[in-house]
Amino acid sequence: MKILIVEDERKLAGYMEKGLKQAGYLTTVCHDGAAALEQAAIEEFDLILLDLMLPSTNGFEVLKNLRAFNINVPVIIVSALSDTRQIVEGLDLGAVDYIKKPFDWEELLARIRTVQRIAGNTKNSTLMIDDLCIDFAARKVLRGDKEINLTTKEYLLLECLAKNANRVLSKNQLLENAWEMNFDPESNIIEVYMHQLRKKIDKDFDNPIIKTVVGAGYMLKGDKKSM
Repeated sequence: MKILIVEDERKLAGYMEKGLKQAGYLTTVCHDGAAALEQAAIEEFDLILLDLMLPSTNGFEVLKNLRAFNINVPVIIVSALSDTRQIVEGLDLGAVDYIKKPFDWEELLARIRTVQRIAGNTKNSTLMIDDLCIDFAARKVLRGDKEINLTTKEYLLLECLAKNANRVLSKNQLLENAWEMNFDPESNIIEVYMHQLRKKIDKDFDNPIIKTVVGAGYMLKGDKKSM
């Protein structure tokens, strides 16, 4: 599950990001409403955790714009605003839930799992890219009729690439989204894991789908279809 955290208080945003990654989620953080809208327009998310009191564009405006642009990702509002009128307005604008700050961490995780269960009941969790099939629920990967056995880190890297298929991801983006690591320009860890992935995903197949874009990063290239 890929979550966009929209929170201008950087310490809290970092706490949420760290906790969600430890819980097994992929995360991206934005600190203002305008940046969040731009990110949601170019990247596919499964959930947005949205503060309301944001610089540039407040959370209510973010909700309005998400719906106006037909971006139907579920949104949980996480806000210190606790007036009933504000809660009702947020829910009426399309949020699926509303959590008041300060919040209990286990409660937030439980609310996220609820959204995850609902989403799992309303759409399939399998993605095809050419003949590569990824079952996100079972964490099962097939290439043609061949099952591919991946380590946890290899799988997280492949999942990140697959959910952004046909889009170039930099080493920095892969490190931040696939694993909880800060980018070290001198590190070759991504090259090492991409080499291992290629051996498992592309070896013995006529049409390699893992592409290197020199100077930019990596991508999975192929026809993308949800099942």
